[in-house]
Amino acid sequence: MNYAYILRCGDGSYYAGWTNDLKKRLEDHNLGRGAKYTRAHLPVILVYYESFETKAEAMKREAAIKKLSRSQKERLIASRPAPDLSVLLSASTEEEP
Repeated sequence: MNYAYILRCGDGSYYAGWTNDLKKRLEDHNLGRGAKYTRAHLPVILVYYESFETKAEAMKREAAIKKLSRSQKERLIASRPAPDLSVLLSASTEEEP
């Protein structure tokens, strides 16, 4: 699975990206191993994501999100319920009974 996502940074700004491992990418961002932008704006919180079958679809959506104004991003975030953070569970956790 591939994801386009939006993070709210520690200073209130937004960062859009894409990944094929949302949990690892969020951890990387918060450990300062993510994008240069987020390293200077820690901590970050996942506020929005969409799932895609292909990398190309996720990258295309990321590019579209980056072109949105701040108010458009806020409307997008508000248009959906809070992110389902179960996607951040590791595969081994999901397989346990």
